[in-house]
Amino acid sequence: MNRKNVYFITIILFIAAQAVSGQSNKANDITLINKNITNMNLLSTRIITDDVQRLVDFYGHITGLPAIQFTPDFAEFKTEAAALAIGGTSTMQFWGDDVAEAAKNRTVILEFRVADVDETYNKLEDFLAPYLVQEPTTMPWGNRSLLFRDPDGNLVNFFAPVTPEAIKRFDGK
Repeated sequence: MNRKNVYFITIILFIAAQAVSGQSNKANDITLINKNITNMNLLSTRIITDDVQRLVDFYGHITGLPAIQFTPDFAEFKTEAAALAIGGTSTMQFWGDDVAEAAKNRTVILEFRVADVDETYNKLEDFLAPYLVQEPTTMPWGNRSLLFRDPDGNLVNFFAPVTPEAIKRFDGK
């Protein structure tokens, strides 16, 4: 499977997951394309890296979550909603060497909802200094966001909805 097919399948899965979960964007209402798909739920995002331990240490530090280390080449961080998996490049042998390349992603943002962006930033400021992209900023869509990169260059966003509209969007209130 080539890279274009992987991207296409990822987009289709995202659209289907939103449709099945009942989420929609008023400006771009999404309906389920394949009615045979039921109960789809995004459960995991995996980062492929040349240095699993480095990313395990990094994500453990910034999230405060324990890593579940299944093998030296594969670990997961479980959150309430989904898991962040860290896989070594050697794990790609199961799908083909050209499917994913470590530290080459410049299009995806890993987003973690936190209770208070500013408080989180204050706790992690020194640690995140070499990785910082943007200090806490309130975005036009109502989220307060802190952007930084992990050691492989993957973009990470710690955010919290702060406007009534954003809070309603995430909490349904």
